[in-house]
Amino acid sequence: MATRILIGLILVAMSAPVLAGVSGKGELGLVVARGNSETETGNVRFELNYERERWSNESIITAVYGRDSGQTNNSRWVLSNNTNYDLSEISYLVGALRYDRDRFSSFTYQSTVAVGYGHRLIRTERHRLKAEIGPGFRFARLRETDESENEAILRGFLNYRWQVSDTTQLTNRFLVESGSDNTFLENTLGLSVAVNSRVSLKTGFSVRHNTEVDPGRKKTDTLTTVNLVYNFGGD
Repeated sequence: MATRILIGLILVAMSAPVLAGVSGKGELGLVVARGNSETETGNVRFELNYERERWSNESIITAVYGRDSGQTNNSRWVLSNNTNYDLSEISYLVGALRYDRDRFSSFTYQSTVAVGYGHRLIRTERHRLKAEIGPGFRFARLRETDESENEAILRGFLNYRWQVSDTTQLTNRFLVESGSDNTFLENTLGLSVAVNSRVSLKTGFSVRHNTEVDPGRKKTDTLTTVNLVYNFGGD
């Protein structure tokens, strides 16, 4: 259901007029295999950005779904929202929200809210790097016992972008949410090549790690994707 909603959002974004200050992108990847094995894997990502004077906002929704021989083997969707207020050209305040629901993890869901300080460490024509740090709180529900696990956390975030050439871009996003009960880490690496001003091809590799999981479950998950990307706004 989440995947269908995201695909609908992407189609609406492609056809709707774009408001001033609004930009974004929609990504879609799908792999279907038939024969000795029957597998279906899809991933969708929708990003919406808004900038106005000192304020900026980034909303991202991602969904991953997989089936093997009729059995669901992957189902996850994540919603995040970051709001920034510039203090200067290089420093800003940040408010961050994240909701993570993974059918095959040790947590039914993990939801975090955090505030913090951000600094733009590198701002050149080719390279951009910014860092954020601040306190927050995590609300989680354990799948095995259905008990709540709520705790204070420290959130850290690094966002790097390298404009390799006029058509090629490398990005890396690293997130850590550390608490006394569990520390969540996620690193997402992406390489995109523009086909034209609106469409690009993107390969991605993400690693997700929880320090505390149920017995029999792995602490680390990886995901490799190849997506078609449509960019809108930003003119």
